[in-house]
Amino acid sequence: MRTPVTIIGAGLGGLTLARVLHVHGIPATVYEAEASATARAQGGMLDIHEHNGQPALREAGLYEEFRALVLEGREATRVLAADGTVLFEEADDGTGGRPEILRGELRRILLESLPPGTVRWGRKVSGVRALGAPGEGRHEVTFADGTAVTTGLLVGADGAWSRVRPLLSDATPEYSGISFVENYLFDADTRHPAAAKAVGGGAMCALAPGKGIQAHRESGDTLHTYVALRRSQEWFADLTDLADLTDPAAAAAAATRIAAEFDGWAPELTALITDADTAPVLRPLHTLPAEHRWDRVPGVTLLGDAAHLMIPSGEGANLAMYDGAELGKALATHADDTEAALAAYEQAMFRRSAAEAADAADLHERMFGDDSPHGLIAMFSGAGAGAGAEQTA
Repeated sequence: MRTPVTIIGAGLGGLTLARVLHVHGIPATVYEAEASATARAQGGMLDIHEHNGQPALREAGLYEEFRALVLEGREATRVLAADGTVLFEEADDGTGGRPEILRGELRRILLESLPPGTVRWGRKVSGVRALGAPGEGRHEVTFADGTAVTTGLLVGADGAWSRVRPLLSDATPEYSGISFVENYLFDADTRHPAAAKAVGGGAMCALAPGKGIQAHRESGDTLHTYVALRRSQEWFADLTDLADLTDPAAAAAAATRIAAEFDGWAPELTALITDADTAPVLRPLHTLPAEHRWDRVPGVTLLGDAAHLMIPSGEGANLAMYDGAELGKALATHADDTEAALAAYEQAMFRRSAAEAADAADLHERMFGDDSPHGLIAMFSGAGAGAGAEQTA
């Protein structure tokens, strides 16, 4: 196959696809709404799994570069009670089964592996439409700056609110009923020692029905916190706009209001909310139907959250990269039949994403359901902490 591939979205999935296509000599262009690779922070730690994320990086020829950036010791996991008591703990065993890497570093090595000019920055999609007679497989993508491109193969790797998805499906993301509020504590070992001690060397979660405080130690002594609350979107809106709390007083007031939901919890845990060095950032959790799928439409497909947005379970980034690698392989294998490649890719992707969505829903119930945190501890105790210890993917 030598037909250029148009990819919308320069997240991990879209970049993995572009890289695997490049390895196989297939040209691709990635269009990204962000102004540059450094336009915004890229999220926290990711544990890259042996059954999906790591094979994707091998297929991309980037496995060794990835291993060189793994943060040692971050696979440690602990579950705390509201009073700070350790209910479950598993040390990093040093085997590297779930190696941890900063999302931004992973994205960087993917970007650097692509030919110059592959990613076109500042190209926000304003519309997508089919061209020609039904079945021709040609599409036009229009950008906010008024420019447009026409393509014979379009891939939507543009996340939860994909502009490409409506070509294939009427499904739209629905609010899950729970949101994360994200912040950071810097120089934690010296400036926030009690909170740093509670988190430990890797991932920590303190959970109760409908809420939780989760944190992960990133590079150095930076703590990245995700506070989970089962509340309506209107409840969060009443806190003022958490997406842009640039005023320190407003940010502190919002943090105090959130911390009040954890009244009576250990101070070293609530300090992860009230002592943050950054303003709180709201992350509402939305999902697509667990078995989201569509009939084959010539010339277009989806990957990652655009295809199978689900509750965070540590699988999102891994699945997106695996989707990208598998799609790239399919296009290389079916060099003379693009539609056969897309059909084979989609059928396999539908099966694995449905299974992962079911597992994510089960983990979500264990973490925030009526039996929290005991269901999660039972899972860890029975099978180890190899899955779902994080919510950062």
